Amino acid sequence: MRVQANGIDIHYRITGSGPWVTLSHSLACDLSMWDEQVAQLSARYTVLRFDSRGHGGSGAPSGPYTLEQMADDVVGLLDALGIERTHFVGLSMGGMIAQHVALKAPERLASLVLAGTSSRLPPEVLPVWQERIRTASEQGMEAMVEPTLQRWFTAPYRASHPHVMARIAALIRATPLAGFVGCCHAVPRIDVTARLRGLEMPALILVGDQDGGTPPSMAQEMHEAIAGSRFEVIADASHLSNIEQADRFNALLADFLGRQP
Repeated sequence: MRVQANGIDIHYRITGSGPWVTLSHSLACDLSMWDEQVAQLSARYTVLRFDSRGHGGSGAPSGPYTLEQMADDVVGLLDALGIERTHFVGLSMGGMIAQHVALKAPERLASLVLAGTSSRLPPEVLPVWQERIRTASEQGMEAMVEPTLQRWFTAPYRASHPHVMARIAALIRATPLAGFVGCCHAVPRIDVTARLRGLEMPALILVGDQDGGTPPSMAQEMHEAIAGSRFEVIADASHLSNIEQADRFNALLADFLGRQP
C-alpha cells in the first residue's frame, strides 16, 4: 500500500493487531529486512513497516536528502495513517531516522529502539561516504554489493548462509541509485548526541559485538546520553544483527516492548 506524505509516495505494509510498532530499515534495504521480526511481533502488535525515501516502492527523488527530511516523511506517514503513538524500532540509517523522529515529535513515540546505529559520526568518515557515492554513480549498485555484505555480516555467517546473502544482495542491487546517493549525503552528517539528553521515552540500544561501522562504543555513547536507557550487546553479530542473530534480537526486543505500559 502507498500514501503520499512530505511530497513523496511512501510504500508501507501493516500486519498483526495490538499496540503499534513501527520498523525503519537500513540503507540499501527495504521493509522486507524486518521479515524475521514481523513473524514474531505481529502476534501481539500492529506492525507498520515502510520503505524509506529512496528505497523499495517509495519515491526516490534526485538530490541530497537529510535525516530531518526523512523524519518528516515518517511523521507524515503516521499522520496519513492516523497513528497517534507508536513504539519505534530503527536499525542503522533507520536508527538515525528514529532519533530525529524522537527529537522532532517525542509525543508520537511510546518507546525507542536503536540498533546498529549512531548519534554522531566523526568528520573523518565523510570521505568514505563520498567515495561510496562516486563508486555507485560510476559503476552502479552492483559494485556496492560485496563490500556491503562484508560490512554487514561476519565472515562465518556469510559462508554458512548463502541464501541470506543472495536475498540481501538483491536488496542492495535493487536500491535506486538516486535514493542511495541521496541517503549517503544524509547519513554521515548525523550529530545529535547532545540533543538525546532531552529524551524521556523508554529506550533500548542494541549493537552487534562485531559491528565495525557503528561499533559498541557508539552505542555506549547513545546509552549514556539517553537517561534510563537499556544497553545490550549481541554476541557473534555484525551490523544487521536483526538477521544474523535474529533469535537473540527478537528476544531482547520482545522483552523490552513487553515491559512498556
